[in-house]
Amino acid sequence: MTLALNKEWAVGARIGGGGFGAVFEAVSTDGEKAAVKIVPKNPGTEREMLFTDLDGVRNVVPVIDSGEHENQWALVMPRAEKSLRDHLQDHGRLPLNEAVAVLSDVAEALTDLKDREVVHRDLKPENILLLGDRWCLADFGIARYAEASTANRTFKFHGTLAYMAPERWNGKRATSASDIYALGILAYELLEGTLPFTGPNEHDFQDQHLHGTPPPLATAPPLLAALITECLYKAPQARPAAGNVLARLGRIPVAALSGGLAALAEANQGAVARQAEEDRRASAHATETDRRKTLLEAATTSFAFIADPFLTTLTNAAPNAEVRKGKQGGWTVRINDAQLTLSGPRETAPEIWRTGSTPAPFDVIASATLSLKVPANHHGYNGRSHALWYADAQTEAEYQWFETAFMDTPIRSVSGTTKPFALDPHHEARTAISPTLGMHQVAWPFTPLVIGDLDEFIDRWATWLAQAANGRLAHPSHMPERDPQGSWRR
Repeated sequence: MTLALNKEWAVGARIGGGGFGAVFEAVSTDGEKAAVKIVPKNPGTEREMLFTDLDGVRNVVPVIDSGEHENQWALVMPRAEKSLRDHLQDHGRLPLNEAVAVLSDVAEALTDLKDREVVHRDLKPENILLLGDRWCLADFGIARYAEASTANRTFKFHGTLAYMAPERWNGKRATSASDIYALGILAYELLEGTLPFTGPNEHDFQDQHLHGTPPPLATAPPLLAALITECLYKAPQARPAAGNVLARLGRIPVAALSGGLAALAEANQGAVARQAEEDRRASAHATETDRRKTLLEAATTSFAFIADPFLTTLTNAAPNAEVRKGKQGGWTVRINDAQLTLSGPRETAPEIWRTGSTPAPFDVIASATLSLKVPANHHGYNGRSHALWYADAQTEAEYQWFETAFMDTPIRSVSGTTKPFALDPHHEARTAISPTLGMHQVAWPFTPLVIGDLDEFIDRWATWLAQAANGRLAHPSHMPERDPQGSWRR
């Protein structure tokens, strides 16, 4: 294939790939050897062409020619000697002085890119090439100008999993701090010969970057270990800027410190490690808060798909019933002296559900109460109530609404007026679902409320409401009414 750009180039064998295209050998008509990257004109790939002019930026692979060929973009670059990945495969982990030299070259590039408000977003050994005696950044296929937030395709989730910063896993915009995090991963890899986070699957990488602590650096001197630890802070605003990294790399001693300076460097490294752990905990808390917020929104949305058809079915059957709307989608239906009330969903505070001497076997995000009340009969019985919990009660991390109910332990000499009864997710309910003998136990199996398949659930409560309206709602003949064992995970 021949490319007619500013020069004419004969394209040869494929020599690699990256980002959104493939790289081939190329020779110009005047004998200049180069590499050409061919990028299909898919939506967003014109982003490659934004970076054909980075004059004045140190240590980036320059684009010496560019243009279009049929339905493709073409970028011509000098032919590099090798990639850093090739170098690592040949030599393994690098000696301290060589690793610092590589990192300094990359930090120089990142410093200049920050001044130009460019974020690379895919920093890794495959995209660092040796040109002459300098290690240079290449492949700006998913790079962006820092303020280009209105791009039609931001490639927010593209990148290489092992090097992706925590904020990117949370769906936030990449900044120069994201490149610094990748530089910290790279530094760890150069010195240790392995990655700090090894996956292997996407969800493993996500958990490790968001919550994990890298294994201690065994080979780095204290000053460099502290710098790398700072680059790997979970909070992007806590990471050092590229210029700061570059300056500190220049002060890394080739010979080991001794005496008081060595002790001081060790103390500094310990302080940075403690800050990193505090930062990790804060990040985990923020991530957990975001997770629960998203799940609460899902609980509220799905609750409406239960509450609304439930109410519609009841009022279609009993159009003269008195109906009152409550908060958060709840309602009350009254027929004669019978009153059926569905409360709106309430958020479950994790510190109430999870803490205490009895561990929680599953997670609960929200709860509601469904209660049927009648005037107390001569035994004092005045109805029943069930709990609705939005939880992963049966399969870990699979959340949905469940119906359940509770009863007093038979040996407890208490006669309640409501049987069975609802409990909010707190220590009493937690004890009821644990092997520990407490004041309460489960009286109704954890039954999934499947949206679109609520007939049994609605019909059962309609039957109880009709019995209550006619004065025939009776205390259950036996408790528990349905065997609850095995209906929740332990």
